[in-house]
Amino acid sequence: MKLEGTVAVVTGGGSGIGEATCMRLAEEGARVAVLDLDENAAAMTAKLAGDGIAVAADVSDSRAVDRALTEVEQQLGPVDVWVNNAGIPGESERVNERVEQQIEEMGSGTVTTVLDALVRITDDEWRRMLAVHLDGTFYGTRAAARSMAARGTGSIINVASICGIEGCTGFPQYSAAKGGILAFTRSVAKELIQQGVRVNAIAPGFVETPMAVGSMSEVLRAATEMQTPLGRLGRPEEIAATIAFLAGEDSSFFVGETVSPNGGFVTI
Repeated sequence: MKLEGTVAVVTGGGSGIGEATCMRLAEEGARVAVLDLDENAAAMTAKLAGDGIAVAADVSDSRAVDRALTEVEQQLGPVDVWVNNAGIPGESERVNERVEQQIEEMGSGTVTTVLDALVRITDDEWRRMLAVHLDGTFYGTRAAARSMAARGTGSIINVASICGIEGCTGFPQYSAAKGGILAFTRSVAKELIQQGVRVNAIAPGFVETPMAVGSMSEVLRAATEMQTPLGRLGRPEEIAATIAFLAGEDSSFFVGETVSPNGGFVTI
């Protein structure tokens, strides 16, 4: 119950890592506001999390994020923890097909298939990816900071990815968005800590969620597990535990850091 008496907001809390985070923060004693574009999913998570509320919000809309903060604080009180988790996947079907072809060709010693992922990304796909991930993180951090800095306390956790650390082949738009989140986190963390607000990032590896592995074939999943020294995908609960750590006082000396639970896939 290390977060007892606190109010926490989790964007994209209706499923996956967001849902697991809501549950973990609630277990630690926080009253959780579940923000999600899918109002029904948010309501279900809020119910499972106990004394929480659900708020429908599109994080790519700054006014929607500001309204959500106002609604949360009217119902639960001042926000102490804000988790920018909402995200969308990149178009993966064609990339996955090409990667499988490359894996087959490796057996013959010559890989001739190209991914051609970059040239197939449309302007709209690029903008939407950055709008949800990077703009959404900016809007959420700004809204939370306005409330927290006035009180001289608070913790903001931005959810990135190992794709933001090393770049994931075939997903330049997703990698760019997540890399932007990491740079943004380092910058604002140095500013906001002077006002008593800590900002950190988490960069998970491949995790067992519908968004991350829903489109993976058995071949791709096996290849991913083989590339992970631990030999398996992560569990949402493991990522949620790391977020809970960054949210509480046990991480009081962490400022602008990137914590990456990834099973050894990337070491930084």
